[in-house]
Formats: sequence, structure tokens, C-alpha cells
Amino acid sequence: MTPHPRQAAFFDLDKTIIAKSSVLVFGKQFFAGGLINRRAVLKATYAQLVFMAGADDNQIDSIRRHLTKMIAGWDVAQVRSIVAETLHEVVTPLVYDEAAKLIEDHRAAGRDIVIVSASGAEMVEPIGQMLGADHVIATTMVVEDDTYTGEIEFYAYGQAKSDAITALAKTRGYDLDQCYAYSDSASDLPMLSLVGHPSVVNPDKALRAAALEREWPVLRFSNSVSLKERLDRLGKPSTPTIASGAAVTTAAAIAGIAWFEHRRRKRRSSRAI
Repeated sequence: MTPHPRQAAFFDLDKTIIAKSSVLVFGKQFFAGGLINRRAVLKATYAQLVFMAGADDNQIDSIRRHLTKMIAGWDVAQVRSIVAETLHEVVTPLVYDEAAKLIEDHRAAGRDIVIVSASGAEMVEPIGQMLGADHVIATTMVVEDDTYTGEIEFYAYGQAKSDAITALAKTRGYDLDQCYAYSDSASDLPMLSLVGHPSVVNPDKALRAAALEREWPVLRFSNSVSLKERLDRLGKPSTPTIASGAAVTTAAAIAGIAWFEHRRRKRRSSRAI
């Protein structure tokens, strides 16, 4: 008898599992840890508002790439410690109840849960552990002498996500035609197109248009729930373990700087004209 092929459900993170950008929520925590100043915290807050209002993928990608250079020299252990100590406080209230329920349903159906995110592994991995994910695909940064060099080792974005999923499917024996995927962003069209059961969640304009054209389900998540509360109800441990990995999320607290300055220069140019 031929064994039944394994299945998986692949989830993007930002605006799919959690309600905000995971790279922009740690400003106060990094300020308290002495990594940034108060001005950077305010700018990170501004960038979060812009992100929620609908910054496009090119803008978000440009900010993220710029910020990887700015974290060069940050101490890996300090960053992981800050994330570990404040993860529940910062992230768990942002988890969509609908996403958590969907993850539970897929797990009950015997499917592996895989979180695939352009954010850094320092945060994605512990979130994945708390959610009971079987695997995490996330951006990784180069580390030398226990500090971040500012160079990207692997950027889990766009086609790179799809390639990583394909490689994981080959290793784990997933039948991608029987797998599921969820995302909010048109940048994840390669990932969504890879599986037999794609769905879009709180989609941006471009992804909504693509979903309607391809007759993909369009889901709307809006109810946030404390992940700790949900895990307590399920009787699961909720203390994260920080794994080695990337540091794009370590730039979270200064994520607003590039965006803020870009907007200010545009306003000045407009007035000059």
C-alpha cells in the first residue's frame, strides 16, 4: 500500500497570524535595553501606523533591507534576551483568534504547521513554538563573534519563500497539491501559487485582485486574542525558547527611521516646488 502523502499548512506572520508588523513592535523594549534612543522609538511607532495604513511591499522591503545594515555590531545574546523576556507582553495580544483557531484545525487534521516569514528568526521561532508550529522559515543574518555583521544570510521574501517551501516539502515528503497556504501580501503570490489550497487573509489591493481573478478564498481576520490565554486553555506550555537565527527583527525599534526621513524629504521637496 502506498503511504498517504504528508500535508502541511503554510502561514505568513504579519497581518495573517498577528495584527501588526512583527518588525516594528519592539521599540520600547529595545529602548529600555539601551539599544536605541527615544526618538527612534517614536519613529518606529509612526512606521507601524504607516504599515497598518497600507504601506506597499516595495516600501516595507526597502526599509527592512536598509535596517539590516544599521544593526551591525549589536550583541546577539542581548537581543535574544530582550525578545525572550518581552515576547508575551508585546506579541501575544496581537494574535488573531481566527488564525489560532485555523492552526488548531489544521493540526487536528494531521497537517504540519509551517510559519514562513520575512521577519527574523529571533522572533518568528519563539512565536512558532508557542503556536505549536512544526517548522519555521524566516530571514537569517550573518553572525560573527556573537554580533550581527549587518549582512543578510537568507532573506525569506517573495520567490525565496517559495523556494524554501519547495525544499522543505522535498525533505518532509509534503504533497504540495494537498497543502494549504495563507498570506495577506501580493509578495507571497509565489508561495500561494505553489499549493493546491491557497487562501488570502486581510489582503492588500494587489493580492485581493489576484485572489478574485483566481477564485481563491478571501478571509477576514479581526479578533485579537491573548496567545497565552489560548495556550492556557489548550493546556500547552507558553514559555518560548529562543533559537539561534536571524536578526532582521532586531531592527524593529529603529524601523521608522528610514520611513520617517523619506516622508520628511518628500514633504520638503513638495514645498520647494
